[in-house]
Amino acid sequence: MSTTSTTGPGKQPGTDGDDQDLGAAGSQLSTAPKEEAPNLPSLGVIGWARWFWRQLTSMRVALLLLLLLSLGAIPGSLIPQDGVDAMKVEEFRDNHDLLAPVYDKLGLFHVYSSVWFSAIYLLLFVSLIGCIVPRTWQFVGQLRGRPPRAPRRLDRLPAYTTWRTAAEPEEVRGAALTLLKKRRFRADAAGDAVAAEKGYLREVGNLAFHIALIVMLIAFAWGQLFKYEGNKLILEGGGFSNTLTQYDDFKSGNLFDPDHDLAPFSFSLKDFHGTYEPTGPNRGTPRVYEAEVTYSEGAYGAEKTKTVEVNKPLEIDGSKVYLVSHGYAPILTVKDAKGDVVMDKEATALLPLDSNATSSGAVKVMDGYRNAEGAKEQLGFNAFFLPTYGGQGSTMLSTFPAPMNPMLALSAYHGDLGVDAGFPQSIYQLDKSNLKEFKDSDGELFKKQLKVGDTMTLPNGAGTVTFDGIQEWAGFQVTQQPGSGWALGGAVAAILGLAGSLFIQRRRVWVRAVRGADGVTVVEMAGLGRSESAKVPEELGDLAGVLYDRAPEPTAPDAAGPPAPDASENDDTPDSPDTHVVPAEGAEK
Repeated sequence: MSTTSTTGPGKQPGTDGDDQDLGAAGSQLSTAPKEEAPNLPSLGVIGWARWFWRQLTSMRVALLLLLLLSLGAIPGSLIPQDGVDAMKVEEFRDNHDLLAPVYDKLGLFHVYSSVWFSAIYLLLFVSLIGCIVPRTWQFVGQLRGRPPRAPRRLDRLPAYTTWRTAAEPEEVRGAALTLLKKRRFRADAAGDAVAAEKGYLREVGNLAFHIALIVMLIAFAWGQLFKYEGNKLILEGGGFSNTLTQYDDFKSGNLFDPDHDLAPFSFSLKDFHGTYEPTGPNRGTPRVYEAEVTYSEGAYGAEKTKTVEVNKPLEIDGSKVYLVSHGYAPILTVKDAKGDVVMDKEATALLPLDSNATSSGAVKVMDGYRNAEGAKEQLGFNAFFLPTYGGQGSTMLSTFPAPMNPMLALSAYHGDLGVDAGFPQSIYQLDKSNLKEFKDSDGELFKKQLKVGDTMTLPNGAGTVTFDGIQEWAGFQVTQQPGSGWALGGAVAAILGLAGSLFIQRRRVWVRAVRGADGVTVVEMAGLGRSESAKVPEELGDLAGVLYDRAPEPTAPDAAGPPAPDASENDDTPDSPDTHVVPAEGAEK
């Protein structure tokens, strides 16, 4: 007959009293460092160093540093950064006289290279390493060792069952050892009991998560130090060589050397092809958005053809060339007062302002122009281009991104463009400080709308401007981000490790089989898992049921033992062992 023992009220396993009774069986089921009560060290350099190291490598401090790192990245996303857009930083300084000096002192214009952000980053790195190394060593020791021996009182464990059988104790222990190994437990027979343990992958996942964080931190640092990123606007038919002087703007990591680390390659834009949704709610949305380029690697590489699309970059020698923008460049011919050509069908790229490619910019005639009096001057034009003009009376906004009814509006200036003053200026804006407006008959700024083929005649015989046509351009971003593959691998490993540490339960099972005073073998089974594990009782019940079939209760009264009660007198007698879970208050001592 099977008899089921239940645990009564008392202390939960894991308390001080039970730890002494359970011994190694009640030891921690993970390698997480134990939290110790605050105990300030004695005075002395070594004592304070040990105390600081214990605090730094604690889980609490690691989580705090991770939180601080996340909070520190917020101003880097909200405040303009020197390494991303220096012009926006200068604009912010001009518009915020009080905040800008404070931000400068706090390093908020270069957050990711600031002293305080680097300190948090390095402390987190050291904390993770200081936490992982001892835990890894401890885990290796656990793998090389054997499952802990069974405690003296199995009935004190959270999941417990017992029954009597006619089988010999050695047979029961042998069957239990075979069963547990078959269920992928690490099992070992020691003395009168079999000890088994399972769920080591939980700690593997935990360690993998922490190691993956370190890999991500290293990859992030490596990428920031050796990365580069540059942008280039190329007209159809134009080309680009990967040298620093060819970029419109360029930024790189602190350890990147543009003179030696730029990969040697070049490419040219043969054609940009874009089509757009003509009707419906998605009217104007790009359907085809691609650039056909020819490229070559190295100084003497053979030319190859490639179609670059959005999110399908051209990859050359570790660098990636992305298609990031598109626009239009009006082709203009400018003549001076004598009719001499000073700009011969040159295309000037304008920047799009909206999704329908309404564009603006500046046209600058810097050399060769003479006014009606024969004096040398420079010309400047504010340009506003609409690929699809709605017609007279409509707003000065394009109604479609494709050039279906192109119109160019120009306003004219003359004088000194300021390009020779030695100060950098945008090619898309006019510096009007030394420019004078051309005036119309009403004394207002002279301006005119032109269709393809139209000519604008400047006042007082100052010359003409002819709108000859349109050329398209494409904007490319060339990047090299070393360590991105490692960062991605670390992120995937961190997710898998975290999933393993959350869903895999580590637990221990013991089976004790001894001969009782009446000569009948008494079998005890007990299980122990982490406090949040609800799988132990179910798994123990399943194991006990299988083992019970191999070592059932006696079928006839034993001469040395008491007779089995009649089933009709005890309807509650179980056919197989049951498992019971200790209440929250624990088991009786």
